[in-house]
Amino acid sequence: MTKVLLTGFEPFDGATLNPSWEAARLIADNPPEGMKVTPARLSCVFGQAADELRAAVRDADPDVVVCLGQATGRPDITVERIAVNIDDARIPDNAGRRPVDRPVVPGGPAAYFATLPVKACVAAVREAGLPASLSHTAGTFVCNHVFYALMHLLATERPTARGGFVHVPALPEQVLDQARPSLPAATVARALHALLAASTRRTDLRTPEGITH
Repeated sequence: MTKVLLTGFEPFDGATLNPSWEAARLIADNPPEGMKVTPARLSCVFGQAADELRAAVRDADPDVVVCLGQATGRPDITVERIAVNIDDARIPDNAGRRPVDRPVVPGGPAAYFATLPVKACVAAVREAGLPASLSHTAGTFVCNHVFYALMHLLATERPTARGGFVHVPALPEQVLDQARPSLPAATVARALHALLAASTRRTDLRTPEGITH
């Protein structure tokens, strides 16, 4: 049995829902075969989210950690490849914090690569009939903050565990008046079901892939 920790965020920037948490709950109720999925909801707050992630990893003792976040405007499931050691907030977080040019981990490496088989994960979502891509930037808001904190934690304390970050589109009900891309939570959960099943592959695909946003 593979133990998976799947995190999502609380709503932020005035929203009442966050698709990352809605999808994480659905996956926990219907996990891929051979997996035990523990969901955890993180605050959209610099520092606090990283502390909550560390506690969730300690409690779940996972083999795989996948953190989810909302990317309004993106049309597909985007598997993130690179976490960078910088907080640079365009908008305040849910506690009103707005760090600029501040490292996630002082003295830490400039960046970490996800340790999931990222290209295989993208391919698995596509094979399930859903849109997916490999992204080379998770931004510099709380999503990247959590992604970097996760990879630093795994690199320094849990080297046998694998981890990464996945951005998901907004929910349809979040963009009714904005003409922006969206996916229902159930559809996102179906995509993540395929992605998690691929996350335990020991080797990744060797195909050209990757975009920036």
